Amino acid sequence: MRKSERTESRELLDAIEAHIVNKLRNALDPSLTYHTVEHTLDVTRQALRIGIAEKIESRDLLLLQVAALYHDTGFLSCYRGHEEVSCLFAQNELPEFGFDAEEIEKMCGMIMATKIPQSPKNKLEEIICDADVDYLGRPDFFATGEKLYREFLDQGIVVDFDDWNRLQVRFLEAHHYFTQTSIALRTQEKLRYLEEVKKQVG
Repeated sequence: MRKSERTESRELLDAIEAHIVNKLRNALDPSLTYHTVEHTLDVTRQALRIGIAEKIESRDLLLLQVAALYHDTGFLSCYRGHEEVSCLFAQNELPEFGFDAEEIEKMCGMIMATKIPQSPKNKLEEIICDADVDYLGRPDFFATGEKLYREFLDQGIVVDFDDWNRLQVRFLEAHHYFTQTSIALRTQEKLRYLEEVKKQVG
């Protein structure tokens, strides 16, 4: 990619990020303690890191980051089924940023792939899936998990901490990373956390 193209991509990404951050900061339900602006920005950073490691081409790398910025915008209007709404936001807004129908469809594929259970169908979708739950194999596993626990408690998804830990065990046992980058970097720590959570379940 020529320097001018890189600059244009950076400026475009910055504009979209500012737009999304503004929307989320102003309208996200404050009871969402996990699905926050910070989570969206973290997923975007991890998607870029994994994308570079997986040797994704420049335009696809841009699409990957934009999809990450949009992937949880649906929480602005609903909790369950937010991925579909996130796609609607992308379809309505991204033509204004110069993306064509094919690119938007590709980004919607990435957004929908993050729905649990994750179902990626190509490399870009695998990357965003891994980025979305990168924390499972990171030092902030318990701190980040606490935020999700509080959110799930508020939503009635779990009833108490024991219920949360049982849910974590089921999820961690079923989960696997898709990209070689995340498999190599995060799997061992994730399995260690699984064993720690199992001890708490008793």
